[in-house]
Amino acid sequence: MIIATTVAEVREHVQSWKMNGLSIGLVPTMGFLHEGHASLMERATRECDRVVVSIFVNPIQFGPTEDLESYPRDFESDSALCAEKGVALVFHPEATEMYAPDFCTYVDMDRVTKTLCGASRPTHFRGVCTVVSKLINITKPDRSYFGQKDAQQLAVVRRMVRDLDMDVEIIGCPIVRETDGLAKSSRNTYLRPEERIAALVLSRALGAGRQMVAEGGRDSNEILSVMRSVIDTEPLARIDYVEIVDGVSMQPIESVNTGTLIAMAVYIGRTRLIDNFIVGE
Repeated sequence: MIIATTVAEVREHVQSWKMNGLSIGLVPTMGFLHEGHASLMERATRECDRVVVSIFVNPIQFGPTEDLESYPRDFESDSALCAEKGVALVFHPEATEMYAPDFCTYVDMDRVTKTLCGASRPTHFRGVCTVVSKLINITKPDRSYFGQKDAQQLAVVRRMVRDLDMDVEIIGCPIVRETDGLAKSSRNTYLRPEERIAALVLSRALGAGRQMVAEGGRDSNEILSVMRSVIDTEPLARIDYVEIVDGVSMQPIESVNTGTLIAMAVYIGRTRLIDNFIVGE
């Protein structure tokens, strides 16, 4: 497995693979990899001849009060997992490699980025769109793989690729969960033992929403009221948002149907966790 730290190195290998007719898959990550990332790599290696995993904690998607410096990092473990999963190349640049000192060009988006996570993190998706567009330009992938846990991010990337005519297929992959239902996340490591137990309130709230939909419930306000009441039973939980939106536009809707996204962000102590499900999937 190749470990590259510069754009030039990546492009040299990508050009060679392309000249030999090989397909390329890209899995963008911020590292501290877990089973959710592993599932993306496994699918990518099944579907592509060569897989590139980027491991880069992207500074421009963090707000001024967010956890950039404390974000967990373990490159040795990350690279071992990539090698185990058959990844051909790990791109692990420094921030100075991705962003020149006078960098001033960003990819921004309206509407789709203004709800859910974008409402409370107003600069977040500008950073996501910018880094993902750079990674696509650098690696020239045929397909790029993203987890459904970050449902709004997946929708935003799909819209960016469509709107900017990028020649790449975006693949969404299912959420990977712990045995007790908590969605896998690098931020789970922040949770103290009592917070880890409290975090299960997210999956309980989603379960309540799923049950209402399965029983024929369609009124968004009624479903949201039940889900919020479940979360409110947990003293360590503080709701950022619990919303029901169109799965493509990310705009609130009054009635649930197939493809609707039911999503939440909840603080457990100081740790912000997200989870969701899509109706009909």
